[in-house]
Amino acid sequence: MKPALFLCAIILLLEAPASSGACTEPTKDITASEVTAGLVGTTIPSDAIGEPVSAVSLAPPRWVEASTELPAHAIIDGSMAPVDPKAKPIHFRIVVPASWTRRAAQLGGGGFNGSIPQLAIAEYLRRGFATYGSDSGHQTDYSHRPASHAEALALQDWALNDEVARNFGYMQMKKTHDAAMVLLERIYGERPRFNYYIGNSQGGREALTVAQRYPADYDGILATVPVVNLSTLMLAPSLVRVRETRLAAWVPPAKATAIAQEFMRQADGLDGLMDGVINNYMAARARFDLSQGDPSRNPWAALQASPAAAEAQPHPSGAAEHPADAAAQATLSPEQVGTLNFIYSRHTLPFPLANGVSRFGMWLPSTDPAGGGMLVQQRFKGQEGASGNAPVFASIGSLGVTGFMMRDLEANPLDFDEQRFAARRRLLSEWLDSTNPDLSRFHARGGKLLAIVGTNDMIASPGAQLDYFQAVIDTMGRERVDSFARFWVLPQTGHGLSGRSHSLTGEGKPTPVFEIPSSFDRLGLLIDWVENLRAPDKTQIVTAGGRSLPLASYPNYPHYIGGPPEKASSYRSTSP
Repeated sequence: MKPALFLCAIILLLEAPASSGACTEPTKDITASEVTAGLVGTTIPSDAIGEPVSAVSLAPPRWVEASTELPAHAIIDGSMAPVDPKAKPIHFRIVVPASWTRRAAQLGGGGFNGSIPQLAIAEYLRRGFATYGSDSGHQTDYSHRPASHAEALALQDWALNDEVARNFGYMQMKKTHDAAMVLLERIYGERPRFNYYIGNSQGGREALTVAQRYPADYDGILATVPVVNLSTLMLAPSLVRVRETRLAAWVPPAKATAIAQEFMRQADGLDGLMDGVINNYMAARARFDLSQGDPSRNPWAALQASPAAAEAQPHPSGAAEHPADAAAQATLSPEQVGTLNFIYSRHTLPFPLANGVSRFGMWLPSTDPAGGGMLVQQRFKGQEGASGNAPVFASIGSLGVTGFMMRDLEANPLDFDEQRFAARRRLLSEWLDSTNPDLSRFHARGGKLLAIVGTNDMIASPGAQLDYFQAVIDTMGRERVDSFARFWVLPQTGHGLSGRSHSLTGEGKPTPVFEIPSSFDRLGLLIDWVENLRAPDKTQIVTAGGRSLPLASYPNYPHYIGGPPEKASSYRSTSP
Protein backbone atom coordinates (compact mmCIF):
# COMPACT_ATOMS: atom_id res chain seq x y z
CA MET A 1 0.00 0.00 0.00
CA LYS A 2 1.27 3.49 -0.88
CA PRO A 3 2.26 5.63 2.16
CA ALA A 4 -0.48 8.15 1.34
CA LEU A 5 -3.08 5.40 1.22
CA PHE A 6 -1.82 3.96 4.51
CA LEU A 7 -2.10 7.39 6.13
CA CYS A 8 -5.65 7.76 4.80
CA ALA A 9 -6.57 4.37 6.24
CA ILE A 10 -5.31 5.42 9.70
CA ILE A 11 -7.22 8.70 9.51
CA LEU A 12 -10.42 6.88 8.53
CA LEU A 13 -10.10 4.48 11.46
CA LEU A 14 -9.85 7.44 13.83
CA GLU A 15 -12.86 9.27 12.38
CA ALA A 16 -16.37 8.99 13.75
CA PRO A 17 -18.49 6.35 11.94
CA ALA A 18 -20.85 9.00 10.64
CA SER A 19 -18.06 10.87 8.88
CA SER A 20 -18.10 11.09 5.12
CA GLY A 21 -14.63 9.60 5.37
CA ALA A 22 -12.79 11.69 2.79
CA CYS A 23 -9.05 11.86 3.29
CA THR A 24 -8.82 15.54 2.39
CA GLU A 25 -6.42 18.45 2.63
CA PRO A 26 -6.35 21.89 1.00
CA THR A 27 -6.26 21.89 -2.78
CA LYS A 28 -3.21 22.95 -4.76
CA ASP A 29 -4.20 26.06 -6.69
CA ILE A 30 -2.55 27.56 -9.76
CA THR A 31 -3.19 30.65 -11.87
CA ALA A 32 -2.59 31.55 -15.50
CA SER A 33 0.43 33.66 -14.55
CA GLU A 34 2.06 30.66 -12.87
CA VAL A 35 1.62 28.06 -15.62
CA THR A 36 4.23 29.36 -18.02
CA ALA A 37 6.58 27.85 -20.57
CA GLY A 38 9.39 28.56 -18.13
CA LEU A 39 7.71 26.44 -15.45
CA VAL A 40 6.60 23.64 -17.77
CA GLY A 41 9.74 23.51 -19.86
CA THR A 42 10.21 22.48 -23.46
CA THR A 43 11.44 18.92 -23.00
CA ILE A 44 11.33 15.89 -20.71
CA PRO A 45 14.47 13.72 -20.41
CA SER A 46 14.09 10.42 -22.25
CA ASP A 47 15.33 8.52 -19.21
CA ALA A 48 12.31 9.78 -17.24
CA ILE A 49 10.09 7.63 -19.48
CA GLY A 50 9.78 3.96 -18.53
CA GLU A 51 9.55 2.64 -22.10
CA PRO A 52 11.97 3.62 -24.90
CA VAL A 53 11.62 7.02 -26.60
CA SER A 54 14.27 9.09 -28.37
CA ALA A 55 13.04 12.52 -27.26
CA VAL A 56 10.09 14.29 -25.62
CA SER A 57 9.12 17.82 -26.65
CA LEU A 58 6.54 20.12 -25.07
CA ALA A 59 4.46 22.96 -26.46
CA PRO A 60 3.86 26.13 -24.44
CA PRO A 61 0.91 25.74 -22.04
CA ARG A 62 -2.49 27.19 -22.90
CA TRP A 63 -4.75 28.62 -20.20
CA VAL A 64 -8.55 28.29 -20.41
CA GLU A 65 -10.58 30.59 -18.18
CA ALA A 66 -13.53 29.25 -16.23
CA SER A 67 -16.90 29.05 -18.00
CA THR A 68 -20.38 27.88 -17.12
CA GLU A 69 -19.37 24.46 -18.45
CA LEU A 70 -15.83 24.00 -17.15
CA PRO A 71 -13.61 25.23 -14.32
CA ALA A 72 -10.41 27.08 -15.24
CA HIS A 73 -7.58 24.84 -16.43
CA ALA A 74 -4.37 24.69 -18.43
CA ILE A 75 -3.55 22.43 -21.36
CA ILE A 76 -0.07 21.18 -22.23
CA ASP A 77 0.59 19.25 -25.43
CA GLY A 78 3.64 17.13 -26.08
CA SER A 79 5.17 14.68 -28.50
CA MET A 80 7.41 11.64 -27.99
CA ALA A 81 9.74 10.75 -30.83
CA PRO A 82 10.06 7.02 -31.58
CA VAL A 83 13.25 5.00 -31.43
CA ASP A 84 12.62 3.60 -34.91
CA PRO A 85 12.82 6.57 -37.32
CA LYS A 86 10.17 4.89 -39.49
CA ALA A 87 7.65 4.78 -36.62
CA LYS A 88 5.17 7.50 -35.71
CA PRO A 89 5.43 9.87 -32.74
CA ILE A 90 3.12 9.69 -29.73
CA HIS A 91 1.15 12.89 -29.31
CA PHE A 92 -0.07 13.38 -25.75
CA ARG A 93 -1.86 15.99 -23.68
CA ILE A 94 -2.41 16.82 -20.04
CA VAL A 95 -5.18 19.03 -18.64
CA VAL A 96 -4.43 20.53 -15.22
CA PRO A 97 -7.17 22.25 -13.17
CA ALA A 98 -6.77 25.59 -11.42
CA SER A 99 -7.81 23.86 -8.21
CA TRP A 100 -6.20 20.42 -7.92
CA THR A 101 -7.34 17.81 -5.42
CA ARG A 102 -4.19 15.71 -5.95
CA ARG A 103 -6.06 13.35 -8.25
CA ALA A 104 -5.13 12.36 -11.79
CA ALA A 105 -6.78 10.14 -14.38
CA GLN A 106 -5.37 8.71 -17.58
CA LEU A 107 -8.21 8.40 -20.08
CA GLY A 108 -8.15 5.64 -22.68
CA GLY A 109 -8.95 5.79 -26.37
CA GLY A 110 -11.42 4.04 -28.67
CA GLY A 111 -11.42 2.00 -31.86
CA PHE A 112 -7.86 1.96 -33.21
CA ASN A 113 -7.19 5.28 -31.44
CA GLY A 114 -5.25 7.74 -33.62
CA SER A 115 -6.35 10.89 -31.79
CA ILE A 116 -6.01 12.22 -28.26
CA PRO A 117 -9.21 11.55 -26.31
CA GLN A 118 -11.31 14.39 -24.94
CA LEU A 119 -9.69 15.33 -21.63
CA ALA A 120 -11.31 18.61 -20.55
CA ILE A 121 -14.39 16.94 -19.08
CA ALA A 122 -16.61 18.64 -16.50
CA GLU A 123 -17.03 15.51 -14.36
CA TYR A 124 -13.28 15.32 -13.82
CA LEU A 125 -12.37 18.99 -13.62
CA ARG A 126 -15.09 19.68 -11.06
CA ARG A 127 -13.68 16.91 -8.90
CA GLY A 128 -10.22 18.48 -9.19
CA PHE A 129 -8.70 15.82 -11.46
CA ALA A 130 -5.77 16.38 -13.78
CA THR A 131 -6.43 14.29 -16.88
CA TYR A 132 -4.05 13.00 -19.50
CA GLY A 133 -4.00 10.75 -22.56
CA SER A 134 -2.45 10.17 -25.98
CA ASP A 135 -3.21 9.18 -29.56
CA SER A 136 -1.36 5.88 -28.79
CA GLY A 137 1.39 6.48 -31.31
CA HIS A 138 -0.26 7.15 -34.65
CA GLN A 139 -2.42 9.86 -36.14
CA THR A 140 -5.75 9.30 -37.88
CA ASP A 141 -8.25 11.99 -38.81
CA TYR A 142 -11.54 10.06 -38.81
CA SER A 143 -13.41 13.06 -40.23
CA HIS A 144 -11.20 13.04 -43.34
CA ARG A 145 -12.31 11.01 -46.35
CA PRO A 146 -9.27 9.90 -48.40
CA ALA A 147 -9.25 11.33 -51.89
CA SER A 148 -7.60 8.27 -53.42
CA HIS A 149 -6.73 4.66 -52.76
CA ALA A 150 -3.10 5.63 -52.33
CA GLU A 151 -4.01 8.20 -49.70
CA ALA A 152 -6.15 5.66 -47.87
CA LEU A 153 -3.20 3.25 -47.73
CA ALA A 154 -0.91 6.03 -46.51
CA LEU A 155 -3.28 6.74 -43.62
CA GLN A 156 -3.12 3.09 -42.59
CA ASP A 157 0.59 2.39 -42.97
CA TRP A 158 1.16 2.87 -39.24
CA ALA A 159 -0.18 -0.68 -38.79
CA LEU A 160 2.90 -2.06 -40.58
CA ASN A 161 5.43 -0.83 -38.03
CA ASP A 162 6.29 -2.95 -34.99
CA GLU A 163 7.17 -0.09 -32.66
CA VAL A 164 3.85 1.56 -33.46
CA ALA A 165 2.05 -1.75 -32.85
CA ARG A 166 3.76 -2.15 -29.48
CA ASN A 167 2.98 1.46 -28.59
CA PHE A 168 -0.65 0.87 -29.48
CA GLY A 169 -0.73 -2.39 -27.55
CA TYR A 170 0.85 -1.31 -24.28
CA MET A 171 3.89 1.01 -24.33
CA GLN A 172 2.02 4.26 -25.00
CA MET A 173 0.16 3.93 -21.70
CA LYS A 174 3.41 3.83 -19.72
CA LYS A 175 5.07 6.55 -21.78
CA THR A 176 2.11 8.90 -21.42
CA HIS A 177 1.81 8.18 -17.69
CA ASP A 178 5.46 8.93 -17.03
CA ALA A 179 5.41 12.17 -19.01
CA ALA A 180 2.29 13.30 -17.15
CA MET A 181 3.89 12.59 -13.77
CA VAL A 182 6.88 14.78 -14.67
CA LEU A 183 4.58 17.62 -15.68
CA LEU A 184 2.45 17.36 -12.53
CA GLU A 185 5.58 17.61 -10.43
CA ARG A 186 6.71 20.67 -12.35
CA ILE A 187 3.34 22.40 -12.11
CA TYR A 188 2.15 21.46 -8.60
CA GLY A 189 5.40 20.43 -6.96
CA GLU A 190 4.24 16.87 -6.32
CA ARG A 191 2.77 13.76 -7.92
CA PRO A 192 -0.88 12.88 -7.46
CA ARG A 193 -1.93 11.15 -4.27
CA PHE A 194 -4.45 9.07 -6.25
CA ASN A 195 -3.96 8.06 -9.87
CA TYR A 196 -6.64 6.35 -11.97
CA TYR A 197 -6.98 4.76 -15.39
CA ILE A 198 -10.42 5.04 -16.96
CA GLY A 199 -11.27 3.57 -20.35
CA ASN A 200 -14.08 2.24 -22.51
CA SER A 201 -13.85 -0.36 -25.31
CA GLN A 202 -10.27 -0.03 -26.61
CA GLY A 203 -9.67 2.15 -23.57
CA GLY A 204 -11.14 -0.61 -21.43
CA ARG A 205 -8.54 -3.00 -22.83
CA GLU A 206 -5.90 -0.40 -22.02
CA ALA A 207 -7.25 -0.17 -18.48
CA LEU A 208 -6.88 -3.93 -17.97
CA THR A 209 -3.46 -3.78 -19.64
CA VAL A 210 -2.05 -1.28 -17.13
CA ALA A 211 -3.40 -3.38 -14.24
CA GLN A 212 -1.49 -6.33 -15.69
CA ARG A 213 1.70 -4.62 -16.92
CA TYR A 214 2.13 -1.43 -14.84
CA PRO A 215 0.32 -2.14 -11.56
CA ALA A 216 2.47 0.25 -9.49
CA ASP A 217 1.27 3.27 -11.47
CA TYR A 218 -2.44 3.24 -10.61
CA ASP A 219 -4.62 3.19 -7.50
CA GLY A 220 -7.97 2.71 -9.24
CA ILE A 221 -8.97 1.35 -12.65
CA LEU A 222 -12.34 1.50 -14.41
CA ALA A 223 -12.55 -0.81 -17.45
CA THR A 224 -15.83 -0.58 -19.35
CA VAL A 225 -16.66 -3.06 -22.17
CA PRO A 226 -12.95 -3.93 -22.61
CA VAL A 227 -11.92 -5.62 -25.86
CA VAL A 228 -10.01 -8.19 -23.83
CA ASN A 229 -8.54 -10.54 -26.44
CA LEU A 230 -7.91 -7.95 -29.14
CA SER A 231 -5.78 -10.04 -31.49
CA THR A 232 -8.60 -12.56 -31.97
CA LEU A 233 -11.41 -10.01 -31.80
CA MET A 234 -9.88 -8.21 -34.80
CA LEU A 235 -9.91 -11.49 -36.70
CA ALA A 236 -13.27 -12.89 -35.58
CA PRO A 237 -15.52 -11.05 -38.11
CA SER A 238 -13.28 -12.29 -40.92
CA LEU A 239 -13.47 -15.83 -39.56
CA VAL A 240 -17.28 -15.57 -39.65
CA ARG A 241 -17.16 -14.41 -43.26
CA VAL A 242 -14.80 -17.31 -44.09
CA ARG A 243 -17.32 -19.64 -42.45
CA GLU A 244 -19.88 -18.12 -44.86
CA THR A 245 -17.73 -18.68 -47.97
CA ARG A 246 -20.35 -21.08 -49.32
CA LEU A 247 -23.51 -19.22 -50.22
CA ALA A 248 -25.63 -21.76 -48.34
CA ALA A 249 -23.83 -20.90 -45.08
CA TRP A 250 -24.56 -17.17 -45.32
CA VAL A 251 -26.96 -15.85 -42.68
CA PRO A 252 -28.29 -12.53 -44.02
CA PRO A 253 -29.75 -9.85 -41.72
CA ALA A 254 -33.25 -10.84 -42.87
CA LYS A 255 -32.95 -13.78 -40.47
CA ALA A 256 -32.15 -11.58 -37.44
CA THR A 257 -35.77 -11.38 -36.29
CA ALA A 258 -36.13 -15.15 -36.15
CA ILE A 259 -32.75 -15.56 -34.45
CA ALA A 260 -33.55 -13.00 -31.76
CA GLN A 261 -36.95 -14.55 -31.11
CA GLU A 262 -35.43 -18.02 -30.77
CA PHE A 263 -33.03 -16.63 -28.18
CA MET A 264 -36.05 -15.18 -26.39
CA ARG A 265 -38.06 -18.39 -26.64
CA GLN A 266 -35.35 -20.43 -24.95
CA ALA A 267 -33.86 -17.87 -22.56
CA ASP A 268 -36.38 -15.17 -21.60
CA GLY A 269 -37.89 -17.20 -18.75
CA LEU A 270 -34.56 -18.38 -17.31
CA ASP A 271 -34.62 -15.42 -14.91
CA GLY A 272 -38.10 -16.27 -13.60
CA LEU A 273 -39.98 -13.70 -15.69
CA MET A 274 -41.22 -13.53 -19.29
CA ASP A 275 -40.64 -9.84 -20.05
CA GLY A 276 -38.44 -9.64 -23.16
CA VAL A 277 -35.18 -9.49 -21.17
CA ILE A 278 -32.55 -12.22 -20.94
CA ASN A 279 -31.14 -11.61 -17.47
CA ASN A 280 -29.75 -15.11 -16.87
CA TYR A 281 -26.95 -14.69 -19.36
CA MET A 282 -24.90 -17.68 -18.18
CA ALA A 283 -27.74 -20.18 -18.62
CA ALA A 284 -28.66 -18.56 -21.94
CA ARG A 285 -25.09 -18.91 -23.15
CA ALA A 286 -25.02 -22.55 -22.11
CA ARG A 287 -28.08 -23.23 -24.30
CA PHE A 288 -26.35 -22.07 -27.50
CA ASP A 289 -22.63 -22.62 -26.85
CA LEU A 290 -21.75 -26.05 -28.23
CA SER A 291 -18.44 -26.03 -26.36
CA GLN A 292 -20.58 -26.68 -23.26
CA GLY A 293 -22.67 -29.80 -22.74
CA ASP A 294 -23.53 -32.24 -25.53
CA PRO A 295 -21.79 -30.99 -28.71
CA SER A 296 -24.12 -33.03 -30.91
CA ARG A 297 -27.24 -31.16 -29.83
CA ASN A 298 -28.96 -28.65 -32.12
CA PRO A 299 -30.11 -25.53 -30.25
CA TRP A 300 -31.66 -24.28 -33.50
CA ALA A 301 -33.84 -27.33 -34.15
CA ALA A 302 -37.06 -25.30 -33.86
CA LEU A 303 -35.96 -23.17 -36.82
CA GLN A 304 -34.45 -26.02 -38.82
CA ALA A 305 -35.66 -25.90 -42.40
CA SER A 306 -37.32 -28.81 -44.12
CA PRO A 307 -35.04 -30.72 -46.52
CA ALA A 308 -36.66 -29.01 -49.50
CA ALA A 309 -36.33 -25.56 -48.00
CA ALA A 310 -32.76 -26.26 -46.98
CA GLU A 311 -31.78 -26.66 -50.64
CA ALA A 312 -32.83 -23.08 -51.39
CA GLN A 313 -29.80 -20.83 -51.04
CA PRO A 314 -29.96 -17.15 -50.03
CA HIS A 315 -30.14 -14.69 -52.89
CA PRO A 316 -26.69 -13.14 -53.51
CA SER A 317 -28.20 -9.66 -53.14
CA GLY A 318 -29.21 -10.42 -49.57
CA ALA A 319 -32.90 -10.08 -50.40
CA ALA A 320 -35.23 -12.48 -48.62
CA GLU A 321 -36.34 -15.41 -50.77
CA HIS A 322 -39.78 -15.13 -49.16
CA PRO A 323 -41.40 -12.42 -47.01
CA ALA A 324 -41.47 -14.90 -44.16
CA ASP A 325 -37.65 -14.88 -44.07
CA ALA A 326 -37.80 -11.58 -42.21
CA ALA A 327 -40.36 -12.86 -39.71
CA ALA A 328 -40.02 -14.73 -36.47
CA GLN A 329 -41.01 -17.92 -38.32
CA ALA A 330 -38.08 -17.81 -40.77
CA THR A 331 -36.22 -21.08 -41.13
CA LEU A 332 -32.51 -21.90 -41.21
CA SER A 333 -30.62 -24.35 -43.40
CA PRO A 334 -28.15 -26.78 -41.80
CA GLU A 335 -25.24 -24.69 -43.09
CA GLN A 336 -26.77 -21.51 -41.67
CA VAL A 337 -27.15 -23.32 -38.35
CA GLY A 338 -23.45 -24.16 -38.57
CA THR A 339 -22.63 -20.47 -38.99
CA LEU A 340 -24.72 -19.51 -35.97
CA ASN A 341 -23.11 -22.26 -33.92
CA PHE A 342 -19.74 -20.77 -34.87
CA ILE A 343 -20.79 -17.25 -33.79
CA TYR A 344 -22.31 -18.30 -30.47
CA SER A 345 -19.90 -21.04 -29.33
CA ARG A 346 -16.43 -20.60 -27.91
CA HIS A 347 -13.91 -20.81 -30.75
CA THR A 348 -11.02 -23.21 -30.18
CA LEU A 349 -7.82 -21.53 -31.35
CA PRO A 350 -5.38 -23.51 -33.53
CA PHE A 351 -2.62 -22.88 -30.95
CA PRO A 352 -2.40 -21.18 -27.54
CA LEU A 353 -1.92 -17.43 -27.50
CA ALA A 354 -0.50 -15.15 -24.80
CA ASN A 355 -1.17 -16.23 -21.21
CA GLY A 356 -2.10 -19.73 -22.39
CA VAL A 357 -5.44 -18.63 -23.87
CA SER A 358 -6.67 -21.48 -26.06
CA ARG A 359 -10.25 -20.39 -26.82
CA PHE A 360 -12.01 -17.19 -27.82
CA GLY A 361 -15.36 -16.57 -26.17
CA MET A 362 -17.28 -15.22 -29.20
CA TRP A 363 -20.79 -13.84 -28.60
CA LEU A 364 -23.79 -14.40 -26.32
CA PRO A 365 -27.50 -14.70 -27.18
CA SER A 366 -28.57 -11.20 -28.19
CA THR A 367 -31.68 -9.31 -29.18
CA ASP A 368 -29.55 -7.57 -31.82
CA PRO A 369 -27.91 -10.42 -33.80
CA ALA A 370 -27.17 -8.14 -36.75
CA GLY A 371 -25.53 -5.51 -34.53
CA GLY A 372 -21.88 -4.62 -34.95
CA GLY A 373 -21.93 -5.98 -38.51
CA MET A 374 -22.19 -9.59 -37.36
CA LEU A 375 -24.77 -10.38 -40.05
CA VAL A 376 -24.06 -8.63 -43.35
CA GLN A 377 -26.22 -7.75 -46.32
CA GLN A 378 -23.82 -8.57 -49.17
CA ARG A 379 -21.28 -11.02 -50.53
CA PHE A 380 -17.59 -10.17 -50.61
CA LYS A 381 -14.63 -10.91 -52.82
CA GLY A 382 -13.66 -14.54 -52.38
CA GLN A 383 -17.14 -15.73 -51.38
CA GLU A 384 -19.44 -17.89 -53.50
CA GLY A 385 -22.06 -15.79 -55.24
CA ALA A 386 -20.06 -12.55 -55.07
CA SER A 387 -20.23 -10.33 -58.14
CA GLY A 388 -17.16 -9.50 -60.21
CA ASN A 389 -16.89 -6.08 -58.61
CA ALA A 390 -17.69 -7.26 -55.08
CA PRO A 391 -15.85 -5.31 -52.38
CA VAL A 392 -13.14 -6.73 -50.16
CA PHE A 393 -14.57 -7.46 -46.73
CA ALA A 394 -13.83 -4.81 -44.13
CA SER A 395 -14.79 -4.48 -40.49
CA ILE A 396 -13.60 -2.32 -37.62
CA GLY A 397 -10.84 -4.87 -36.99
CA SER A 398 -9.77 -5.53 -40.57
CA LEU A 399 -6.79 -3.17 -40.42
CA GLY A 400 -5.43 -5.31 -37.61
CA VAL A 401 -5.72 -8.37 -39.85
CA THR A 402 -4.20 -6.93 -43.02
CA GLY A 403 -1.74 -4.58 -41.30
CA PHE A 404 -0.67 -6.09 -37.98
CA MET A 405 -0.97 -9.75 -39.02
CA MET A 406 -0.64 -10.06 -42.81
CA ARG A 407 1.52 -6.92 -43.20
CA ASP A 408 -0.15 -6.17 -46.53
CA LEU A 409 -2.72 -3.38 -46.49
CA GLU A 410 -4.14 -4.49 -49.85
CA ALA A 411 -4.64 -8.10 -48.78
CA ASN A 412 -8.07 -9.67 -48.53
CA PRO A 413 -8.68 -10.46 -44.82
CA LEU A 414 -10.66 -13.53 -45.93
CA ASP A 415 -7.36 -14.96 -47.22
CA PHE A 416 -5.90 -15.01 -43.72
CA ASP A 417 -4.39 -18.41 -42.93
CA GLU A 418 -4.05 -19.18 -39.24
CA GLN A 419 -1.14 -21.59 -39.69
CA ARG A 420 0.80 -19.46 -42.17
CA PHE A 421 0.70 -16.45 -39.85
CA ALA A 422 0.96 -18.43 -36.61
CA ALA A 423 4.24 -16.91 -35.40
CA ARG A 424 3.08 -13.39 -36.16
CA ARG A 425 -0.24 -13.95 -34.44
CA ARG A 426 1.44 -15.27 -31.29
CA LEU A 427 3.70 -12.22 -31.18
CA LEU A 428 0.77 -9.83 -31.65
CA SER A 429 -1.13 -11.60 -28.91
CA GLU A 430 1.76 -10.82 -26.54
CA TRP A 431 1.55 -7.15 -27.53
CA LEU A 432 -2.20 -6.61 -27.83
CA ASP A 433 -4.11 -8.98 -25.56
CA SER A 434 -5.01 -8.01 -21.99
CA THR A 435 -5.61 -11.61 -20.92
CA ASN A 436 -3.21 -12.11 -18.00
CA PRO A 437 -5.48 -13.36 -15.17
CA ASP A 438 -2.91 -12.85 -12.43
CA LEU A 439 -3.53 -9.39 -10.95
CA SER A 440 -1.59 -10.16 -7.78
CA ARG A 441 0.83 -7.26 -8.13
CA PHE A 442 -1.99 -4.77 -8.59
CA HIS A 443 -3.85 -6.24 -5.62
CA ALA A 444 -0.73 -6.31 -3.43
CA ARG A 445 -0.23 -2.57 -3.64
CA GLY A 446 -3.85 -1.79 -2.81
CA GLY A 447 -5.21 -1.24 -6.31
CA LYS A 448 -8.97 -1.35 -6.95
CA LEU A 449 -10.62 -2.45 -10.20
CA LEU A 450 -14.14 -2.03 -11.55
CA ALA A 451 -14.93 -3.84 -14.82
CA ILE A 452 -18.35 -3.62 -16.49
CA VAL A 453 -19.62 -5.46 -19.58
CA GLY A 454 -22.91 -5.85 -21.46
CA THR A 455 -24.17 -9.16 -22.81
CA ASN A 456 -25.80 -7.64 -25.93
CA ASP A 457 -22.47 -6.23 -27.10
CA MET A 458 -21.90 -7.32 -30.71
CA ILE A 459 -18.69 -5.27 -31.10
CA ALA A 460 -16.58 -6.47 -28.20
CA SER A 461 -16.93 -10.14 -27.31
CA PRO A 462 -18.97 -10.69 -24.11
CA GLY A 463 -17.89 -14.32 -24.20
CA ALA A 464 -14.21 -13.36 -24.06
CA GLN A 465 -14.93 -10.85 -21.28
CA LEU A 466 -16.78 -13.38 -19.14
CA ASP A 467 -14.10 -15.99 -19.74
CA TYR A 468 -11.48 -13.49 -18.56
CA PHE A 469 -13.48 -12.81 -15.40
CA GLN A 470 -13.61 -16.53 -14.74
CA ALA A 471 -9.88 -16.90 -15.39
CA VAL A 472 -9.08 -14.21 -12.81
CA ILE A 473 -11.32 -15.93 -10.25
CA ASP A 474 -9.79 -19.33 -11.02
CA THR A 475 -6.27 -17.90 -10.70
CA MET A 476 -6.70 -15.73 -7.60
CA GLY A 477 -9.72 -17.17 -5.81
CA ARG A 478 -13.13 -15.59 -5.34
CA GLU A 479 -12.48 -14.15 -1.89
CA ARG A 480 -9.26 -12.47 -2.96
CA VAL A 481 -10.84 -11.07 -6.12
CA ASP A 482 -13.77 -9.66 -4.17
CA SER A 483 -11.32 -7.82 -1.90
CA PHE A 484 -10.12 -5.56 -4.74
CA ALA A 485 -12.28 -6.02 -7.86
CA ARG A 486 -15.86 -5.98 -9.08
CA PHE A 487 -16.87 -7.74 -12.29
CA TRP A 488 -20.31 -6.37 -13.12
CA VAL A 489 -22.50 -7.62 -15.97
CA LEU A 490 -25.39 -5.61 -17.42
CA PRO A 491 -27.68 -8.11 -19.20
CA GLN A 492 -29.07 -7.13 -22.60
CA THR A 493 -27.01 -3.96 -22.96
CA GLY A 494 -24.69 -3.23 -25.84
CA HIS A 495 -21.29 -1.64 -26.39
CA GLY A 496 -22.47 1.65 -24.89
CA LEU A 497 -24.00 -0.20 -21.90
CA SER A 498 -27.50 0.78 -22.92
CA GLY A 499 -30.24 -1.51 -24.19
CA ARG A 500 -33.94 -2.12 -24.59
CA SER A 501 -36.25 -5.00 -23.87
CA HIS A 502 -37.46 -7.13 -26.77
CA SER A 503 -40.88 -6.44 -28.26
CA LEU A 504 -41.94 -10.08 -27.85
CA THR A 505 -41.61 -12.26 -24.79
CA GLY A 506 -40.26 -15.78 -24.88
CA GLU A 507 -43.87 -16.92 -25.29
CA GLY A 508 -44.17 -14.83 -28.45
CA LYS A 509 -46.52 -12.31 -26.83
CA PRO A 510 -46.17 -8.58 -27.59
CA THR A 511 -44.91 -6.57 -24.62
CA PRO A 512 -44.12 -2.88 -24.09
CA VAL A 513 -40.50 -2.05 -24.86
CA PHE A 514 -38.56 -0.35 -22.07
CA GLU A 515 -35.04 0.87 -21.46
CA ILE A 516 -32.83 -1.57 -19.57
CA PRO A 517 -31.73 0.02 -16.26
CA SER A 518 -27.98 0.64 -16.47
CA SER A 519 -27.23 4.01 -14.86
CA PHE A 520 -25.12 4.29 -11.69
CA ASP A 521 -22.16 6.34 -10.43
CA ARG A 522 -19.26 4.17 -11.54
CA LEU A 523 -16.59 6.82 -10.99
CA GLY A 524 -17.96 7.80 -7.60
CA LEU A 525 -17.90 4.19 -6.42
CA LEU A 526 -14.32 3.77 -7.56
CA ILE A 527 -13.18 6.99 -5.90
CA ASP A 528 -14.89 6.01 -2.64
CA TRP A 529 -13.22 2.60 -2.68
CA VAL A 530 -9.75 3.92 -3.50
CA GLU A 531 -9.73 7.04 -1.35
CA ASN A 532 -12.08 6.18 1.52
CA LEU A 533 -11.56 2.40 1.54
CA ARG A 534 -15.30 1.78 1.29
CA ALA A 535 -15.80 -1.27 -0.88
CA PRO A 536 -18.87 -1.06 -3.13
CA ASP A 537 -21.54 -3.69 -2.61
CA LYS A 538 -21.19 -6.56 -5.03
CA THR A 539 -24.77 -5.86 -6.07
CA GLN A 540 -25.59 -2.30 -7.16
CA ILE A 541 -28.94 -0.75 -8.05
CA VAL A 542 -29.08 0.59 -11.60
CA THR A 543 -31.83 2.82 -12.96
CA ALA A 544 -33.33 4.11 -16.21
CA GLY A 545 -36.72 5.44 -17.28
CA GLY A 546 -38.35 5.01 -13.88
CA ARG A 547 -37.21 1.39 -13.58
CA SER A 548 -34.54 -0.13 -11.34
CA LEU A 549 -32.73 -3.45 -11.29
CA PRO A 550 -29.96 -5.11 -9.28
CA LEU A 551 -26.61 -5.05 -11.07
CA ALA A 552 -25.01 -8.35 -10.14
CA SER A 553 -21.36 -9.36 -9.98
CA TYR A 554 -20.29 -12.13 -12.37
CA PRO A 555 -21.57 -14.83 -12.61
CA ASN A 556 -24.73 -13.78 -10.75
CA TYR A 557 -27.78 -12.31 -12.45
CA PRO A 558 -31.00 -10.58 -11.29
CA HIS A 559 -33.61 -13.29 -10.70
CA TYR A 560 -37.28 -12.29 -10.42
CA ILE A 561 -38.79 -13.26 -7.05
CA GLY A 562 -42.17 -11.51 -7.33
CA GLY A 563 -43.51 -7.99 -7.14
CA PRO A 564 -43.59 -5.07 -9.59
CA PRO A 565 -41.19 -6.03 -12.43
CA GLU A 566 -39.99 -2.43 -12.70
CA LYS A 567 -38.59 -2.38 -9.14
CA ALA A 568 -35.19 -3.70 -8.05
CA SER A 569 -36.75 -5.08 -4.87
CA SER A 570 -38.54 -7.68 -7.00
CA TYR A 571 -35.24 -9.33 -7.95
CA ARG A 572 -32.44 -11.06 -6.11
CA SER A 573 -28.83 -11.48 -7.22
CA THR A 574 -28.66 -15.19 -7.95
CA SER A 575 -26.05 -17.70 -9.02
CA PRO A 576 -26.84 -19.24 -12.42
